[in-house]
Amino acid sequence: MALGYNQSMYIDIVPNRNSPPAILLRESTREGGRIVKRTLANLSSLSREQAESIRAVLKGEPLAPVDSLFEVVRSRTHGAVQAIGQAMQRLHLGPLLDSKPSRQRDLVLAMIAARVRDPQSKLATSRSWHHSTLGEWFGVADADEHELYGALDWLLERQDKIERRLARRHLAEGGRVLYDLSSSYLEGSHCPLGQRGYSRDGKKGKLQVNYGLLTDDRGCPVSISVFAGNTSDPQTLMDQVDSLQGRFDLQSVILVGDRGM
Repeated sequence: MALGYNQSMYIDIVPNRNSPPAILLRESTREGGRIVKRTLANLSSLSREQAESIRAVLKGEPLAPVDSLFEVVRSRTHGAVQAIGQAMQRLHLGPLLDSKPSRQRDLVLAMIAARVRDPQSKLATSRSWHHSTLGEWFGVADADEHELYGALDWLLERQDKIERRLARRHLAEGGRVLYDLSSSYLEGSHCPLGQRGYSRDGKKGKLQVNYGLLTDDRGCPVSISVFAGNTSDPQTLMDQVDSLQGRFDLQSVILVGDRGM
């Protein structure tokens, strides 16, 4: 690499009789009719291969392309996994689910992250751990669909505690609480809550279940309740009032619903 018209740098490898060769970064300058050499750095701690690479760069020689030096054995996405995982940590989702770390808690956290990153069935999720680093991030890369369904049962047992913690975080005495009832249709005939009712997703004639979502004034979910598919909005309202007063210990709030209520 030239440093001016009469100045250049180069790598000088000087043999030592009883020791490894000295690797020196030197500068050569022409002053008048003579050449003056000056040592800029001692690079003897580098390997011979590293020294040769620097020498090639200083000479302006092209280096070998990366794809000719490495074979890509496996490539998995990580950026989205890291972003979601760090966001979940900042939101303290782990302690929200359960105060003690456990395999079940890790499985639930992994399923939440998977729903954010790429919503799929539990079977498809369990078969896609190797597509990204998500399974390794949460330590569940060996989990199958049966273990994921088991973790959902574990989560259901903790719903009341989780919703109480959410209420303490997001609801306050005298504040506004938003509530809405929605529905989802289903296939099959064995769901005890499956009934025909007002279809909010346009699937007339299908069995459906209704669910009521309670949020803070920003829309942050706090509690969810499930009802038979033929339950009307007003029929579910008192359940939400009971939750606010009884479960969440709030005596004065402004409960806001939509026109259907």
